[in-house]
Amino acid sequence: MKPDKLTAIVIFDIDGVIRDVGNSYRRAIADTVEHFTSNAWRPTLDDIDLLKSEGIWNNDWKVSQELTYRYFESIGKLRSEIALDYPEIVNFFQGRYRGKNAECFDGYITQEPLLISVDYLQKLSDRAIGWGFFSGATRGSAEYVLKKRLGLEETVLVAMEDAPSKPDPTGLFAAIAQINFNSSCPVFYLGDTVADMYTVVRARQIRAQRDWIGIGILPPHVQSSSSKKTAYTETLVEAGATAVFDNVEEFNVKAMEQTLSHLKKN
Repeated sequence: MKPDKLTAIVIFDIDGVIRDVGNSYRRAIADTVEHFTSNAWRPTLDDIDLLKSEGIWNNDWKVSQELTYRYFESIGKLRSEIALDYPEIVNFFQGRYRGKNAECFDGYITQEPLLISVDYLQKLSDRAIGWGFFSGATRGSAEYVLKKRLGLEETVLVAMEDAPSKPDPTGLFAAIAQINFNSSCPVFYLGDTVADMYTVVRARQIRAQRDWIGIGILPPHVQSSSSKKTAYTETLVEAGATAVFDNVEEFNVKAMEQTLSHLKKN
């Protein structure tokens, strides 16, 4: 959404923020690792979260590769001894997540619950808040949820193919430029991982003249217990989140105004 005069800009990550990927992307990671370890190990959601907490694993194909490598290292093998073909990893993963038919999505992607409504986005627009999306998902996957599921035919999207992987903030800058290049209003980036929060930290370092605010969103799979929820919240805060919410729609206009007011006082 691109109004002429903005009060703020909100950029959303997609996976874990706009859609629940606990039983899709993360399931595809587990399937892939299990396959390439010859059924010797299947990582749990906690195993995947632990790797992602390192802040550099935003590409789930590479996550699958890295977890596979680490399994073999755990049983005493060197990486140089492991014959992993990255394109094969990508193809297997995509077959699970996107589906067997390249022309038609029929994999785990079709089972993802939505975490946001069009009404929420409209309320942002009504308050002259620009919004768009910066995601590490492929453009096809991102457009599937934005266009087919949410019905957003025209929207700002920077996807995997368009920018370096997070925590590099190039994609964040690109999304903002598409919304309103000349605006200097505050920018909120809503994400669910350490890499997302690191992206905001780096953006602040590069373009310090602007207010960059990282907002953590807890993905559904970490809300199964209070201990997991607390630990994940602390991880996001330590990575740079100004505030953390259970669901993206909890970060409404009032919450934005309160966050900005609190930052001004400090």
